[in-house]
Amino acid sequence: MNFLEEKILSDGTIKAGNILKIDNFLNHQIDIDIMRQIAYELKRRFKGVTINKVLTIEASGIAIATMLGNLYDVPVVFAKKSETANSTDDKYISQAYSFTHKKTNKVFVSKPYLHTTDRVLVVDDFMADGEAVHALIDLVHQAGGEVVGIGIAVEKGQQKGGRMLREEGYRLESIAIIEEMDCETQSIRFREQPAQELTNTLLVLKS
Repeated sequence: MNFLEEKILSDGTIKAGNILKIDNFLNHQIDIDIMRQIAYELKRRFKGVTINKVLTIEASGIAIATMLGNLYDVPVVFAKKSETANSTDDKYISQAYSFTHKKTNKVFVSKPYLHTTDRVLVVDDFMADGEAVHALIDLVHQAGGEVVGIGIAVEKGQQKGGRMLREEGYRLESIAIIEEMDCETQSIRFREQPAQELTNTLLVLKS
């Protein structure tokens, strides 16, 4: 079992509707040590891959992306979900349905921040159906850049996002992949990842 799975088990709560609540360390209150470990682990997994930009979507992916950008010493870009007074009309636009918020968001990146020469690592905190990641991929492709990898902190393996992206040929690395979770028993089963010698047993989050 790796550090993120252990943290999920100790601090996470499963809510009705297949919702894993870990906002006390990942995406509301941020545990800097966990973010640092996520960034180092993703960089380790993408060892040997040339990356010159990190791309995520606001807001929860920004912390991980910033840590990674620091390690790679490359710019970090995040797709915005809402227009602001200083938003430019010259931008790449895509759409993403949010599993968490049950709505479709229009997301965009201003054109000066994505280029044909970019080799992009796409990152996010959670992935369920892969809508946000596909929107980010679309933005990179609109700019003529290349997605060289996708790094996710927590993947819901029982949903279609990860399977679709792997079938499409993308290199996807998820630190914790959830295969099964139960709200009543507060139990979770992670997908076995042989390279890290993880277990595939049913584990209880907390009493």
